[in-house]
Amino acid sequence: MKDVNIEEFRISSQIKINELTTKYNLEEDEKVIEKKMNKLSKKLADIQNTMYAHGKYSVLMCIQGMDTAGKDSLIREVFKEFNVRGIEAHSFKKPTDIELKHDYLWRHYLALPARGKFGIFNRTHYENVLVTRVHPNYLKYENMPDISSEADVTQDFWNRRFKEINNFEQHIADNGTIIFKFFLNLSKDEQKNRLLRRLNRPDKQWKFSSDDLKERKLWEKYQECYEEALNNTSKAHAPWYNIPADDKPTARYIVAKILYDTLKQYSDIVEPELPGKEKENIDLYKSQLENE
Repeated sequence: MKDVNIEEFRISSQIKINELTTKYNLEEDEKVIEKKMNKLSKKLADIQNTMYAHGKYSVLMCIQGMDTAGKDSLIREVFKEFNVRGIEAHSFKKPTDIELKHDYLWRHYLALPARGKFGIFNRTHYENVLVTRVHPNYLKYENMPDISSEADVTQDFWNRRFKEINNFEQHIADNGTIIFKFFLNLSKDEQKNRLLRRLNRPDKQWKFSSDDLKERKLWEKYQECYEEALNNTSKAHAPWYNIPADDKPTARYIVAKILYDTLKQYSDIVEPELPGKEKENIDLYKSQLENE
């Protein structure tokens, strides 16, 4: 199978979204890719177990993509070998009344993973520069003092939000959170095929909403907003990765490879040793238990 160089997917310079690939050939059949994916999932679970005992780092994995990009199934497959105690997933929907009484990042701060844990944001704080940008009328519900109409939502407003998001991520990175941001880059044709599959399968129809078609009509606007978000917020401490998402097994493997290859570089993540006195008396403790 083709070796994956994770730097090939990192966004480290200004991009044009229509030049980013939505397809990637691993030069292997699906069963082999899934087998290797399973091995990576186990290796990641081992890292997480060590990280949990180490207790100094956390991992925040942010996933963004258009509807049907494969976010839920990616989470299921990449993390299926994990101990449930070490992982927390959050899917941020329409803000609640309580959330709207706070700034837009408040609910994301509350959901950050504790030290030793993996946190997954399935849709993320970037919705606040994507959905609200495509639909600026949504901002009226945030009741901000400087926004009284859509005319107040200028480019300066979005530039400020990019700066605030960068500062948020810099702050948590400085305090031990390892950040991964994955853009599941789906082609418009593949989204059409997946929506049709949902409609054609009775067991999948519950996933469909007529709103999916309304949002699909705004595809080009979403792509513009994604492009600006990626270009303004892919930083060394919190890089974006373009994940070709037209083939789900391939996308899952690439994400798992990026996670594993990055985390294994943290040589300081090791299981702590017992305190000296406890370690010296291990044989004594064994004897006490064996002679009960």
